[in-house]
Amino acid sequence: MAGGKSTPKKDKALKVSGNQAVLNGQILVRGIPSYKAGSNTRGIGTIYALCAGKIRFTKKKTPKGSVKTFINVLPDK
Repeated sequence: MAGGKSTPKKDKALKVSGNQAVLNGQILVRGIPSYKAGSNTRGIGTIYALCAGKIRFTKKKTPKGSVKTFINVLPDK
């Protein structure tokens, strides 16, 4: 348990799903290292949107062989 509390932490999670509309500055992911920031997103531990739009996930293989999922925001027009 985190910090000696009796309940486990619940903030580490994926906060959005694919094709979901998001706003500028909205948090997309907290504390999951397999998700990386793609286009129109920023952050390391907490990934957030830089513009309003729709979510799109892409997978890429790194040079070390692991597969990472990138979170992208397609801006509204």
